[in-house]
Amino acid sequence: MDTTTVLVTLVLYKALLIAIGFWAQRRTHTSEDYFLGGRQLGPVVAAISYSASATSAWTLLGVSGIAYVAGISTLWIVIGVVLGCIVAWWWVAPRMMAYSRRHQIVTLTEFLAHTSEGPARRRIVLFATVIVLVSFVFYISSQFQGAGNTFSSTFGLDRSHSILIGGGIIMVYTLLGGFWAVSLTDTLQGLMMALAAVLLPLAAWFAIGGWSGFSSGLAQVYQPEQLSLSGGNLGLATLGFIVGNLAIGIGTFGQPHLLTRFMALRDERALHQARWIATAWYALVFAGMCFLGLAGHILLPATQTPENIFFDLTALLFSPVFAGILLAAVLSAIMSTADSMLLVTASSLSLDLGLNRRFPNRPLLVSRGAIVLVCLVSVWVALALPATIFERVLFAWIAIGSAFGPLVFVRLAGAVVTPTGALASMVTGFVLAVALYLLPDAPGQIFERLLPFSAALLILLLCRVPATATQHFPPTSTETS
Repeated sequence: MDTTTVLVTLVLYKALLIAIGFWAQRRTHTSEDYFLGGRQLGPVVAAISYSASATSAWTLLGVSGIAYVAGISTLWIVIGVVLGCIVAWWWVAPRMMAYSRRHQIVTLTEFLAHTSEGPARRRIVLFATVIVLVSFVFYISSQFQGAGNTFSSTFGLDRSHSILIGGGIIMVYTLLGGFWAVSLTDTLQGLMMALAAVLLPLAAWFAIGGWSGFSSGLAQVYQPEQLSLSGGNLGLATLGFIVGNLAIGIGTFGQPHLLTRFMALRDERALHQARWIATAWYALVFAGMCFLGLAGHILLPATQTPENIFFDLTALLFSPVFAGILLAAVLSAIMSTADSMLLVTASSLSLDLGLNRRFPNRPLLVSRGAIVLVCLVSVWVALALPATIFERVLFAWIAIGSAFGPLVFVRLAGAVVTPTGALASMVTGFVLAVALYLLPDAPGQIFERLLPFSAALLILLLCRVPATATQHFPPTSTETS
């Protein structure tokens, strides 16, 4: 691969991201502008920036790698994440948009603690902020490390320098424009990911000879269990396998950087359009990467690292210019998650912990200072911790979803829970998810992904306050649409 051509393509792309940051700075005047874009997000930006920041590099590299190894049963993961997207946009989004506007809520932590007062509220805010800070610092660090590894393997740059470059670019445009910059760059990056999910599978389709080459090729390179939707499981194990893979979508419902997109929507019309765009993006990208992994096994059956099948096929099927564009798509997947999480983590510091109240005349300065602090800590973690630490970072998706998701669902459904119940639910979901992930003899995917969420939800149901005039969320017109 001609690395000079690839490098020029990437430099132009990164320059465009920073230019967007400077443009977005002119639209940012208040904390609500900085963290929610003034609640003026249109349908295309809302849908694609949501999708890009939800998926990360594991969509392009991980899903194709899983399909390469596991075969046809990877379709259950595709179905699970698409179902999660549908529930999020059709049920969660209209309620979250209305609730946050009615009560002028800017962060998810504010939403979780909204009906609580006094010491109980402070405990909920503190614990929720700790969950966000700890989990997202590791998340952001892993994204920086992924970007650094990509630069390093492609251009032979020093790993540390690569991490600093990737982290610096993300910090600059997030620092300048806040939510507007993050949403616009995430939209561009989401389009890059969609482009990759069309071009690369399409090129692979022609390379293997269409449907006949695909079907005959699968039979040649895969074992019978890899061609089965059950993944070779039998009886109840099949049910557990399918439910465990479908349950990957439940982590979506408690992610702060995704729920803020719903808070920032411009109006109901934007919501109705965005839900279709987001669902189409999910189906296209995840199905495309699943097919890419299957086709990649036919074209390159001896690949040593399945997660690199995206890069291997790019080098095999495309010229250096297109290879540079597709490499930019991978870096886009990494950056679109890192910048959104960086903004949410900074909002937890400046708004939820009240740092901006210490400097009431300089709220934006405090918010930007929090961005710099979180970015520096994340870069340090990426540089200092061994790679094996980052192999465990995926637990954060289920951990945060299990801690926050049940409370989000119950509150948006109109139920009122006691502050003690809300806190107990968050603690149970988070701690149980972490414990099941770290235990060497954990019972499997269905328990890791469903048990923490279900246990936290059960606590909330037991701690409900009977429906009375204190109910905080009457139905809106969007709920039945």
